[in-house]
Amino acid sequence: MAGRGPGEARATIEWHDSGAHLVQRSTVNTPGAPDGGSIMGCDAANGTYFQLCSDERGVCRVYQMSIGDGRWKLWREGEPFAQRFTATIGVDGDTISGRWEKAPDGLTWETDFDLTYRGAR
Repeated sequence: MAGRGPGEARATIEWHDSGAHLVQRSTVNTPGAPDGGSIMGCDAANGTYFQLCSDERGVCRVYQMSIGDGRWKLWREGEPFAQRFTATIGVDGDTISGRWEKAPDGLTWETDFDLTYRGAR
C-alpha cells in the first residue's frame, strides 16, 4: 500500500474463548487494501510469541512477535519478501502507532505504510 493516502479501517481484538489466544479482525476502507484476521499466541514452553495472519486475497503468513517495554514488534523472513512492523504503545495504553516495512530484496527496508490503532470510545 506504499504511496496510498491515509485510509480508514476498523479492527477488533478480543480473547479467544480458550483464553489462550487473541483474535484480531480488520476491515479496511481503502481501495486495494484487504480485510483480514489474525490469531496471536505463544509457545508456553519457551515464551515465544507468534501471529498467524490471513486476508481475503488468500494470503497466509506467520510472524514472530514480541511485546514489552512499550513496544510491539512483528517480523518475518522469506517469500515473497521480508516484512516487519514496529510500534510504540502510548503511555495511556489507548494508542499504538507503528509502521509496516518490507524488504523486497531481503536487505533494503522501505516503508510500506504507517498504522495507528486507537481504542474505541
